[in-house]
Amino acid sequence: MRSMALFALVAVGVLAMACGRPAEPPVPAPRAPEPPPTPEVHTAAATAWRESHEANYRYEWVPISGLYTLSPGVHAIGSAADNALVVEGLPPVAGQVVVAGDVVRFEPADGVDVVRKGARTRPQPGQPPDARVTGPIVLTATGQASAPEIAIGDVRLVIHTGGGRLALRVRDPNSAQAQSFVGFAWFPIDLTYRVVGRFIADAEPRQLQVINTSNDLDTYATEGVVEFTLGGETLRLRPFTTRPNRFYFVFRDDSSGEETYATARFLYSDLLSDGTTVLDFNEAYNPPCAFNPYTTCPIPLRENVLPVKILAGERVNPIEEQRTGGR
Repeated sequence: MRSMALFALVAVGVLAMACGRPAEPPVPAPRAPEPPPTPEVHTAAATAWRESHEANYRYEWVPISGLYTLSPGVHAIGSAADNALVVEGLPPVAGQVVVAGDVVRFEPADGVDVVRKGARTRPQPGQPPDARVTGPIVLTATGQASAPEIAIGDVRLVIHTGGGRLALRVRDPNSAQAQSFVGFAWFPIDLTYRVVGRFIADAEPRQLQVINTSNDLDTYATEGVVEFTLGGETLRLRPFTTRPNRFYFVFRDDSSGEETYATARFLYSDLLSDGTTVLDFNEAYNPPCAFNPYTTCPIPLRENVLPVKILAGERVNPIEEQRTGGR
């Protein structure tokens, strides 16, 4: 029987990965509010954000080609059919994944070149370099800050936890899953969907159990709601707090299931020093579960289902649009 420690394996370090959130930059200092941008400045900023988002998603989420549940014991891994974990793109015998207590390690087979990746997201200047692995490597253990990603050729492997499950996530840019990706679709950038909201704090911060698309529960911190006006209506959304002064919104609206992805869209914002936050729905985007079956994403809270159409940000994914015959 899996030990209780397995259920706590680096939950904090991998929670973002479990729910489709890209890794975030270092914690920013609270900023003072800025004057509204001109349409030209806003369009340039939103365009740059979308380009960066697409590049990160193509590196981080598009190539995910498998998710293998792990139980205690030794799991041979490779492309040969007699492996416990059959992963296309790997050598016939790549090594073995060993789950022992609260430790998961990878032991490469003789002659297999393994690289520890220096960054879990699209490589950026200043990030740690890749490093060659010369022997067994611990992929996760209680107290380890994050699960390292290793690569064998083009295939990348990383431990994933979610809903109390332990699994091995596989990324392969050459897989059929990755090759079938048809890109992103966005609404035209519209400054009217950039609004300033007011943060209304709860009496006390709290932890919420939030169901995800795999019918598991994930835990998120929340500290209050954000109130804003859009199209003449006063609306509220409850964000999760991912770090000090950083909000993560999971929401639906009346366009969900029609013009936009049915399950949810995501949006981030920063809490400013005057208690306001800028919600730019031009940066609202689809979770990876919109196009990749090997990912899980949180279901919006009931209070985060808005009674208006927000025709801004990312549209329904072209794959889904093709599947349903168009909108």
